[in-house]
Amino acid sequence: MGNILKLPVGIDDFKKLREAGFYYIDKTGLIQQLLQNWGEVNLFTRPRRFGKTLNMSMLKNFFEIGADSTLFDGLYISQNEKMCEEYMGKYPVVFLSLKGVDGLNFEDAKDNFRQLIGNEAERFSFLRNSEKLSENEKKKYQSLVSLNGGRYTMNGSELTFSLQTLSQLLYRHYGQKTVILIDEYDVPLDKAFQNGYYQEMVSLLRGFFGQALKTNEFLQFAVLTGCLRVSKESIFTGLNNFEINSIVDIEHDEQFGFTEDEVHKLLEDYQLTEYDSDIKEWYDGYRFGDTEIYCPWDVMNYVKKLVADPNARPDAFWINTSSNDLVKRFVDKADKTTRDEIEQLIAGEAIEKNIRLDLTYDEIDNSIDNLWSVLFTTGYLTRTGGTVNGAYRLVIPNREIREVFIIQIQEWFKQTVMKDAKPVQEFCKAFLEGNAEEIQKRMTAILDKSISILDTKARDEYKENFYHGLLIGLLRSEPEWLIKSNKESGDGFCDIFIEPENPDAGIVIEVKYSASLDGMEKMCETALRQIKDRRYDEELRNDGREDILAYGIAFCKKRCWVICERL
Repeated sequence: MGNILKLPVGIDDFKKLREAGFYYIDKTGLIQQLLQNWGEVNLFTRPRRFGKTLNMSMLKNFFEIGADSTLFDGLYISQNEKMCEEYMGKYPVVFLSLKGVDGLNFEDAKDNFRQLIGNEAERFSFLRNSEKLSENEKKKYQSLVSLNGGRYTMNGSELTFSLQTLSQLLYRHYGQKTVILIDEYDVPLDKAFQNGYYQEMVSLLRGFFGQALKTNEFLQFAVLTGCLRVSKESIFTGLNNFEINSIVDIEHDEQFGFTEDEVHKLLEDYQLTEYDSDIKEWYDGYRFGDTEIYCPWDVMNYVKKLVADPNARPDAFWINTSSNDLVKRFVDKADKTTRDEIEQLIAGEAIEKNIRLDLTYDEIDNSIDNLWSVLFTTGYLTRTGGTVNGAYRLVIPNREIREVFIIQIQEWFKQTVMKDAKPVQEFCKAFLEGNAEEIQKRMTAILDKSISILDTKARDEYKENFYHGLLIGLLRSEPEWLIKSNKESGDGFCDIFIEPENPDAGIVIEVKYSASLDGMEKMCETALRQIKDRRYDEELRNDGREDILAYGIAFCKKRCWVICERL
């Protein structure tokens, strides 16, 4: 594998990727589709890390005056010689990524926006001396790039009109209308909502986009990308030349993310086809239009790890690039019905939901239904099959996203169930007293309030491990108890030992999973017999503890059965 290409992890600059000899999965078909299915303003919404920025960089390098045609040698678009001849390198291009428009207050965010526009305007410094521009037009350009203390200083009106002004000046210079590319268009709204200046940012963007995209006679066409399809009424008011392509649309469905064929080809090229099933389990499962899609960020990261270490295991690469705050908010808001639906999703089942594809950020937390919609549009849930009476059948796409839900459910459990100290204290006290009935009652109440993360297809040992871990977590809320798990004693390994404050007392617990409610009592008896037959109390007796209580605890779904015996 000495001559294979380098793998591009985190590289979203098309020119750099092509010039430096990185592996590239060809998405230049997007260029042909945009030109054939003409739309003056095109918005693509896809989850993060699905290749939006790289595609925008590709568009810039194709359309911009002075384009290097060799970057596209051997790629799909190069086969269409007529299209390349007519459009490649023919337009001034303004390319903005709004992902850095952030701040704890509106003035800071607005200033970051100002710096972004100023930096892009500086790319066209030839306009200062262009013979095609009048003196007034040169002054307009100067207003975009004027500095004070190293910061661009355009006022509010100049900022609102900045993109329209820049495209006008480029038109005057080149005699050609401008292509405008705006990546991550919705990030400023997300940040503004989080930091409490949402309406101010909506007002700024409404004016900015309106002047650049609605009333701009110098616009050839525009492409915008983002994660969320923000409702048209909020920032795109009156924009009639607007075409939206979301994850449910068939058109362009293969152009963001990797298709199954593309992943197979990648694995063949790096002689890694034996890992196909692992990659499918962890990173496949998204559905854009009618196409099955893999997360490209995950696939590239894992393949790069495999090239270096064939024993590398799949990791949650996509998860680790975000706080996953949406899932946290969703789990926190879940009522009993929603908790049941989450359990069904974790078990691999589908949930039918009516989805709103357009929302404003300040609507997201208004209802649990809106959160369902945002989880779908941002990639945490995907659809399976067609719609049923207008509703989407939603599923968790893959193992990686399932892990996100499990982590947030575990956090929720700690913060909600465990923080209610009195019931947990009474639960622990019942173990000291040998009160099997009280343990059973309180454990069942706790299970009823929780969200089960069991996969119904999992082996019984896995299910036992889940209940074992849950029980350990509850018992450890008693700070003065020494608790040991899976400790060797007698002729085997006991599930749980407890050494209470009383130096004479000891507790031995064996946990079992029952496939049916009727079988729970029998499983408890089996657990007690195992404790006695394998002498699990030996470790405690060696420590001088003679007053020992043995518990057989069986679980089935959200019910438990407890039997106690003094040894």
